[in-house]
Amino acid sequence: MKVTKQMLHEDLRAHFRPLSAFAAIGKYKPTIQLMNALSRLSKGKNIESLDCDEYSVPSSDGDWNIRTRVYRPKHATEKLPVMLYIHGGGYITGNPEGFGFVVERFIKTRPCVVVAPDYRKAYTQPFPAGFNDCYDTLMWAKNNAEKLAIDSDKVIVAGHSAGGGLTAAVTLKARDTQDVDIAFQMPIYPMIDDLQPADPDRYIKTPVWDTAMNKMGWGAYLSDLHKQGVDIPAYAAPARNTDYRGLPPTITFVGSLEPFYQETLDYVEALKQESVDVAFKLYDGCFHAFEFLSPNTKVSKDARDFTFDSYADFYDRYVS
Repeated sequence: MKVTKQMLHEDLRAHFRPLSAFAAIGKYKPTIQLMNALSRLSKGKNIESLDCDEYSVPSSDGDWNIRTRVYRPKHATEKLPVMLYIHGGGYITGNPEGFGFVVERFIKTRPCVVVAPDYRKAYTQPFPAGFNDCYDTLMWAKNNAEKLAIDSDKVIVAGHSAGGGLTAAVTLKARDTQDVDIAFQMPIYPMIDDLQPADPDRYIKTPVWDTAMNKMGWGAYLSDLHKQGVDIPAYAAPARNTDYRGLPPTITFVGSLEPFYQETLDYVEALKQESVDVAFKLYDGCFHAFEFLSPNTKVSKDARDFTFDSYADFYDRYVS
C-alpha cells in the first residue's frame, strides 16, 4: 500500500512531504552512518532537571562494555523503582541521549531511576549482541541495587520502536528465566516481526519508516542468523513467541499507517487471550513515531498523554 497525503490524519498532513523524503533516503546505509555520526555528538549530554550518571557495564560475552546512562530525580534520598529504558532506532541507530525528553517525562510523571543502555547496533554487531546488552544491563541494575538506590523488586521495562521490540524480548526472557520480576512493560509500537518485510499483504510505503527501511533494519539485526541458516528465536523477533502466559501488564499504542501496525495488534490480542492487563490505543491515519515528529499537533499530544497517563496508572497499581 502506498500512503498518500490524504490518507493521513489531518493533523499530520503538513509533514507528509519531508517525512516521506526521509523514508526514501533512509533505506541506504550511508544515511544510517550519517545518523549515527550525528547521534554521537549528543553522547554524554545531561538533563538539567535530573541527576545524571554514566557507567560502563561489562557485557556477558566479555567483548564489550555497555555505556549506560542512569537518570534520577534531583534530591531523591529514598530507594526508587527502576525502569530499564531501551531507545529506538530500528536496531541500527540511536542512543539514550536522543530520548532524554522521554526519560525526563517518565521521571516527572512518577519517580523512578531510569537505566538506559547504549546497546550495540546491528552494523556494529548483530543479534544477539544488542539484546544481550539490554538484558545484561537489567541484571547489572538488579545486582547493583544498593549502589543505584533502587528497589530491584519494582522493575519496569520500556522502549519505543526497536526499543519496544527489545522491551518485549527482555521481558520474555525475564519471564522464562525468572531472573527478574517485571511489574509492567511498555513496548510502544514495537518492532517485533521480522516477517513483515516479506509479507505482500503488509507492504507499506509511508512516511518515516516503511517496509523498505524495515527490511534493512531486520536484515542487519538478523544477519548472522541468516548466514547460519538457523531458525529465528523469539528473543530476536518476539512476534515468533507462541506462549504469552505469565507476561506482565502491558502498555502500547500504534498508528494504522506504519509497518508495525498489524504485529502490534496481534501482540495485544495474544496478551489479552492470556488475560494480561493491556492498555492499548490505535491511532488511525498515523505514521511511525508521529507523536515525536509532529509534536505540536493535537493527535501527537493525545498519544504522549496516553503514554504517560497509562504509565502513571500502571505505576500506581503495579509498583506503588
